Amino acid sequence: MHLRQLRYFVAIARQRHFARAAEECGVSQPTLSAGLSALEADLGHRLVERDRRFAGLTSHGEAILPWAEQILGAVGSMASTLSASAAPLGGEFSLMAIPAAQSLTGRFGEALLRRNPGLSLSVRSATSREIDRALHAFECDAGLTYLDHEPPANTLSIALDAERYLFVTRADGIDAAVTEASWQMIVSTPLCLLHQSMQFRRILDARMAALGTSIVPRAVADSYVVLLDMVRSGRFSTIIPHSYGELLQGLDWARFLPVADEGDARRIGLVVMNRSPLSAVVQAGLSAARDLVSEQV
Repeated sequence: MHLRQLRYFVAIARQRHFARAAEECGVSQPTLSAGLSALEADLGHRLVERDRRFAGLTSHGEAILPWAEQILGAVGSMASTLSASAAPLGGEFSLMAIPAAQSLTGRFGEALLRRNPGLSLSVRSATSREIDRALHAFECDAGLTYLDHEPPANTLSIALDAERYLFVTRADGIDAAVTEASWQMIVSTPLCLLHQSMQFRRILDARMAALGTSIVPRAVADSYVVLLDMVRSGRFSTIIPHSYGELLQGLDWARFLPVADEGDARRIGLVVMNRSPLSAVVQAGLSAARDLVSEQV
């Protein structure tokens, strides 16, 4: 068994397509197929169902996939730790962030790169469930996500913010004397919201249920940019995290109102897998997060 064969297998499982997996691994499709066949021969079990195309993992393939991911992740962490022991930390820090936490990426990235000028930062948007899967599969170094609602399992975390709601509506569609949005006002307004695959929306729906009501939006999206553009059109209002309001203050067409009786603030922070030992790159991320916390005190 060779590491390259495990890389081929993990790439096939992730891409679910032989040509795309071969492209990811930088080899030809026949080379990838031959490596997979050799791995199956070594293990004595078929791992991938295939005819002329990928048809899924076998039960044996599903069983060994987490082990293959852990082996490759451990080898990568070992290599980065060895490099860090001889020179300043370099390479890429891979961060995944839920939309509600993306307004924190700038501050985190600045703290990380200030400490580690040899690093580069790669940020990807993801749902909380995608972050959980990616952390366990060694596909990212850290995530920015909710810490108290559906948190990833077996993680270390550092809280960076306590989210509050802002109601966003057209400035010319609301009395200037109104300084706070009640839930009664919100539910009576045509709304556009994140769809229910997004954790922000599921938490919001749970708050509505606790208050004995519900929100039925007229439109849904997976991007705050889309929601804000819908508000700008004049037909809709929306609800966003307060951190976005800080970025958007000064827009002459929008009003940002705090929400009355919104419940407890929701903690958002950095999460990494609780593995021993932690890689040098992951330790750098935790140190940057701690810097942010100390700056807020």
